[in-house]
Amino acid sequence: MTKRQDEILQIVKQSGPITGKEIAEKLSLTRAALRPDLAILTMSGNLDARPRVGYFYNQELEVKQHAEKFLHQKVSDFKAHPIVVEKSTSVYDAIVQLFLEDVGTLYAVDEDGNLAGVISRKDLLRTAIGNQNLNELPVSVIMTRMPNIVTIHPEETLLEAAKKMINNHIDSLPVVKEMEDDTYLLVGRITKTTITRAYLEIMEQKLD
Repeated sequence: MTKRQDEILQIVKQSGPITGKEIAEKLSLTRAALRPDLAILTMSGNLDARPRVGYFYNQELEVKQHAEKFLHQKVSDFKAHPIVVEKSTSVYDAIVQLFLEDVGTLYAVDEDGNLAGVISRKDLLRTAIGNQNLNELPVSVIMTRMPNIVTIHPEETLLEAAKKMINNHIDSLPVVKEMEDDTYLLVGRITKTTITRAYLEIMEQKLD
């Protein structure tokens, strides 16, 4: 987009609906000089034009462009610190950890920090209802293991993360790096809340 086209967009955004003649006057140009720019901006969808009314700024296109740009951001830019426990941690201690950290999912790791399992709030609740000795039962007995864990890589997009969570009916994903020995190094987590918060922050920045 040229400097003149950007100036036209700003004028229409602030003063629309506005006629081509009025835009030309604001820029101290002739209507003929503006016609190519107005045609380009209209064909690209940035502006709408109505006979006898003038030009409108296409707000929907701007929002769509911002949304698309956001959804193609990398997971690595928004991932949060994972809340982890060791595989040998008792279910009781895991429940305490879950509430202290105020999260819905814990990640079990081995001694090298590799992802070993996922423990959800439902897993812990189901086990607690079973009246088992929670202090003696390790989370390794109740956790979900590979290959049943849905993961995301740092270089994948927020759109891909959102699709995985929706399609698998889960609220968060472990962010992992696949190692040469077929293990998965846990490097973060991404949640529905993280994606929603990041989207709102970016959209608010665009509106300021």
